[in-house]
Amino acid sequence: MRHSQRNTLKQPNHLELPSYDEIGLVLQGGGALGSYQAGVYEGLAEAGVEPSWISGISIGALNTAIIAGNAPEDRVEALRGFWNTICQPADLLGHVGALVPAAFGFPDVGRKWSSMWAAARALTEGQKGFFEPRFSVPIAGVAKKQPNEVSFYDTTALRATLVKYANFDRINDGDVRVSVGAVNVRTGNLVYFDNTQTRLEPEHFMASGALPPGFPAVEIDGEYYWDGGLVSNTPLTEIVKECQHKDTLVFQVDLWSAGGTLPGDFLDIAERTKDIQYSSRTRAITAFVSQSQKHARLIKELLEHIPEKVRRTHPLVQQAQQVADGGAVNVVHLIYKNKFFEGHYKDYEFSNDTMGEHWASGLEDIRRSFGNPNWFDVPSHDLGFVTHDVHRHEAGPAPVSDTSEVVPKSLELVDAMANAPSDAH
Repeated sequence: MRHSQRNTLKQPNHLELPSYDEIGLVLQGGGALGSYQAGVYEGLAEAGVEPSWISGISIGALNTAIIAGNAPEDRVEALRGFWNTICQPADLLGHVGALVPAAFGFPDVGRKWSSMWAAARALTEGQKGFFEPRFSVPIAGVAKKQPNEVSFYDTTALRATLVKYANFDRINDGDVRVSVGAVNVRTGNLVYFDNTQTRLEPEHFMASGALPPGFPAVEIDGEYYWDGGLVSNTPLTEIVKECQHKDTLVFQVDLWSAGGTLPGDFLDIAERTKDIQYSSRTRAITAFVSQSQKHARLIKELLEHIPEKVRRTHPLVQQAQQVADGGAVNVVHLIYKNKFFEGHYKDYEFSNDTMGEHWASGLEDIRRSFGNPNWFDVPSHDLGFVTHDVHRHEAGPAPVSDTSEVVPKSLELVDAMANAPSDAH
């Protein structure tokens, strides 16, 4: 299979990846920031790295459809077509507002203006090929409608755009596994639509990005679904939980950065709130996976103190052995960093200029990551879980947790079990 083959990096440094059992691509939600993910994918493509499993939420789900729905050699061009469709060039007022301050020596002011104006246009005009304002918004308390009729915008145009740039037969019948997350409106549960379990249609991807109250819920098989980011904006666990016994390399592409500056006004607070809200799950999931790997390593060391006969016959010990024999997970983290001109509206600022800057940032970050070839080595199974982030790397090494003291404290219990009478086992 493709993911078990060795991948040769063409640029930079001609890095050859080790043989991983699974290569995952995890794409977070974040609206207009999603072109950063497209830039990251371009870097993967030029390196010859082809994911075997792609999992996305919201705009990450839409990028997933475009990538999985095209042949490897066509994916970057399809992504460009998609993003050029849903983004728009500046109008006359946007151009004037940017050029006049620059002419008087204030280019930063002009850039901020053009970004703010593009976001305002998205709110009032919508985005071609994506969403448009509803002219009749339901009045609260007057008449009840179905969830797919209650929203500020209509996303009908998005379906045609997805069909244009993604081949859904290829998504379902190709060799890339696809998982996209959405929230069941009735139950509140996060579910993943997976092409190994169901045949995926445009509606599954639209449901993953149906963020209320802006976008309407999407009906699938009699149930209504909203944006998966309402529960978890980072679908890392969907890949990791099924790869417990595989050596897995994950490229996790996040659009919200947990770190940031202190807010100075209400608009800053609105932006900072979004950053924390949509990035915090990444930190929680990464910490959980790391802790799970530590527990598996602990179990493995403890099992060494149990007699061989017991390990071969005791069902609980055998189950513990399966947990201990987990694979190694290597997460290469790509995190979008805010631009000086952006504000709380950055996730719905769909201008061509900003899209291009996001894309270039993603391409630069993955190329810089590939500049550290040792990052892509398969982690030791004793270690089990490692993460790498080019921004964190440049800022200095992060502290490493030490679990060496945990093991000896548990040995007495295991030794007691090993020395117990055989009928107790």
